[in-house]
Amino acid sequence: MIEYLPLILFGAIFLLILFGYPVAFTLGGLSVLVGLIVFDMDFFYLLSLRIYGTMQNFVLLAVPLFIFMGIMLEKSGIAEKLLHTMSMLFGNIRGGLAIAVVVVGAMLAASTGIVGATVVTMGLISLPTMLKNGYGPRISTGVIASSGTLGQIIPPSVVLVLLGSVLNVSVGDLFLAAVVPGVCLVLIYLLYIVIYGQIYPDRVPKVSKEQLAKFRSDGFTVEVIKSFLFPFILILIVLGSIFAGIASPTEAAGVGAFGATILAMVSNRFNLQVLKEVMKETTMLTSMVFMILVGATAFSLVFRGLEGDKFLLNLIESANLNATGFLILVMVVVFVSGFFIDFIEIVFIIVPVVAPIFVTLGVDLIWIGILLAINLQTSFLTPPFGFALFYLKGVAPPEVKTSHIYKGIIPFVIIQLIFLTLLIVFPSIIG
Repeated sequence: MIEYLPLILFGAIFLLILFGYPVAFTLGGLSVLVGLIVFDMDFFYLLSLRIYGTMQNFVLLAVPLFIFMGIMLEKSGIAEKLLHTMSMLFGNIRGGLAIAVVVVGAMLAASTGIVGATVVTMGLISLPTMLKNGYGPRISTGVIASSGTLGQIIPPSVVLVLLGSVLNVSVGDLFLAAVVPGVCLVLIYLLYIVIYGQIYPDRVPKVSKEQLAKFRSDGFTVEVIKSFLFPFILILIVLGSIFAGIASPTEAAGVGAFGATILAMVSNRFNLQVLKEVMKETTMLTSMVFMILVGATAFSLVFRGLEGDKFLLNLIESANLNATGFLILVMVVVFVSGFFIDFIEIVFIIVPVVAPIFVTLGVDLIWIGILLAINLQTSFLTPPFGFALFYLKGVAPPEVKTSHIYKGIIPFVIIQLIFLTLLIVFPSIIG
């Protein structure tokens, strides 16, 4: 019975989370309780050392800084202006509004990485515009929800920072490896929209000539420069400094947070109220992430103390699973888990359990990190608990039903799964 205790602990935590108990306290509380029953109090001296080690992790400082950067761009209205400008810029071609949403989603991903902020912003601005211009509710909601989740894979991504910490690999290397897959995914989305527009031209019409004429008469060039160029330069500085080796991800995140504040000032959108809101939301999101991290640290310690990692390794060996077979099994488990629990919970519950096994099997952890990031991206889109779907439904007009959103995201989930399969079969795409 004792040898099955790690799996019982894992299953019990999973079930309690599904019943709605707070993740951080479920992870930490149940793990400590089991640890006290099986081990003595001295065992938990190791827990304080682990938590202290996490507190000293300089890379994790990038999390609150990137969150601050993203929320500042959203609260100051910069993301809204960018979306409106790009919509008009692509409005003259069939499916132009949808293409603009994907392009802006990619830009916001590269400057914020905050899925909730991106989906809400694009949902508030783009969805009414797309519906007004004759777009079908399915394609509209599908494009907005899927584009809003690009922040999971396009650097600088909070999930890549967390994965780098858990997998114990360089976050800078993960960022660099994620660029090509991120760009490829954006291009596949755009290709799908173009093909969809050819098959169903009535569902993805062009923007009316009157709207385009009005936009282009109101200081078109200046608006494009202010809305597009400045955020693009910020992205270039943040990512360029990391890739060139000038700055660490944490230092670059600090520059990004400061740059986003400067952009808000330049746009005359910065005031004390905006700063208070940004700081409040940053504190709440950061606290949530790090409380889960502390709980996950306790779980990881007890799980390994119970020799759960050895049990799983023996299970894999007895099942004659090779590295590829185990990888497919993990990807399926992560994908299915994404239907029920949040990506942060998956990162801190499942990844620490499987990471040592991948090391034992000799698998490249950078490659695993990118595969996990793309897989976790689908967790925002898969019902019943896809957070992007909740965010979008919360800001959607009354005529947009939940069924529209669920049906709209199906093609994009399929695209992501096909792309994930390609990355597994052809790892050279990642580099």
